[in-house]
Amino acid sequence: MTALVIASPLPAAAAAPTASRADAARAPIEAATRLARWQLARLRDTSHISRATGETTNTRGWEQAAFWVGMTALADAGGPPDVKAAIVEMGRTNGWTPGARPFHADDLAITQSYLWAARNGAGGAAMAPTRRAFDYIVAHPPRVGLAFYQPPAGYDQTECLPRWCWSDALFMAPPAMLELSRQTGDARYRAYAMRELWATTDFLFDPAQHLFYRDSRFFDRRDDKGRKLFWSRGNGWVFAGLARMIPLLPKDSPDQRRMKALFVEMAERLKTLQKPDGFWAPSLLAPDGSPPESSGTAFFTYGTAWGISAGLLDEQSYRPVVRRGWAALLGALQPDGRLGWVQQVSDRPEKVEARDTQYYGVGAFLLAATAVADLERRGRLR
Repeated sequence: MTALVIASPLPAAAAAPTASRADAARAPIEAATRLARWQLARLRDTSHISRATGETTNTRGWEQAAFWVGMTALADAGGPPDVKAAIVEMGRTNGWTPGARPFHADDLAITQSYLWAARNGAGGAAMAPTRRAFDYIVAHPPRVGLAFYQPPAGYDQTECLPRWCWSDALFMAPPAMLELSRQTGDARYRAYAMRELWATTDFLFDPAQHLFYRDSRFFDRRDDKGRKLFWSRGNGWVFAGLARMIPLLPKDSPDQRRMKALFVEMAERLKTLQKPDGFWAPSLLAPDGSPPESSGTAFFTYGTAWGISAGLLDEQSYRPVVRRGWAALLGALQPDGRLGWVQQVSDRPEKVEARDTQYYGVGAFLLAATAVADLERRGRLR
């Protein structure tokens, strides 16, 4: 006779927190999916962007590339199938090619999504143009300095731009080079990326404030109260870039150890600069009277949440930072579905308004949502 086994109540009791965690993790992914679909419906219409530039409609440019980076994170975090399909369709439409400028980091950012597609079923065709582009860079390293002197001819003629002489570049190009190195086993790409990244860090990082200047033009600039100008999104690009690069480096390698230390140093400083409303000010040292700003806040929330999951940041100390940041980001979502309070394209702190949105701000929100969801899944935001 088969014995009747009566289930112990213990597993059922233990299942409740698991279900609760799953529900809590699902909410950020659902918010990210809604926003992603809102933006996908407007990829060819820039009327919702208050300060569109010549780069805004460039499907290989950095503004849209940052959105696609966020989309790859959403796909990895359990986003719906149409997220992956959109990434692959974009890559195929672009012919899997980078932007036109062979060295400019802004034109290399899109390759991060191509390499993600190559790793997720698109195959060698998705990787080949990126590999050719980086082969050329490694074989012809630019021979210019890092000082940012803008000539009368305009910003794009600045001599140092073939190198990573501005903070944003550390999000745009080196993560792609590290990923290509990992996928191909070719260490040349990693060596180039690390050499250039540390040169930029040594040049732009302020050890007294534990923050990055946007570029060398800001070394001596001060606001009307004598405070140094550290741009929120400029530091956000770096902080998020570090979170994306650390897992791509050989475990416990000198580069990874140094990068982890830099990440923690920045996190400790950023923790002290978060405003009570959960946002970070556009000018990090000038929180008084500043408007909300969601792009820098999203990058900082993403990096902090990732740092807790990675074991680099103390959960008890940094969990409130993530909670406040994520609540602020949810509050920045506008009634029409857009992410508001995104400072428009610039290279310094500027004004920002509730309806201001941009592709890169959405990408940063998607990154933050996936990192918050991971913490919720682990039960580490309770």
